[in-house]
Amino acid sequence: QVQLVESGGGLVQAGGSLRLSCAASGSIFSINAMDWHRQAPGKQRELVAGITRIGSTNYADSVKGRFTISRDKAKNTFYLQMNSLKPEDTAVYLCHVGLIPQLGRPSNYWGQGTQVTVSS
Repeated sequence: QVQLVESGGGLVQAGGSLRLSCAASGSIFSINAMDWHRQAPGKQRELVAGITRIGSTNYADSVKGRFTISRDKAKNTFYLQMNSLKPEDTAVYLCHVGLIPQLGRPSNYWGQGTQVTVSS
């Protein structure tokens, strides 16, 4: 079982920055990927940024050059640094962990979500 606790959301003006954190605990040895997703009202949940256990990263086109995903193995925590925020970045942000698949156990775990609001 993996537990995820995320924090760092809030209200910020356009052009500002926030850093989201996701702290993982439990059976973390088999983590295969760590991701950030977001969901705005009336829109489908989308992948914002992800990092694999070998360090490969990927980003949504809308955030490339502005957002950076990183991890701190010693703290079992990963982050999303968000710079040059825009009003269209407003959403609930959720961290996600994908485990190496194994029959008989869940493979996906989600944080509770943190609200990011960017004002004009």
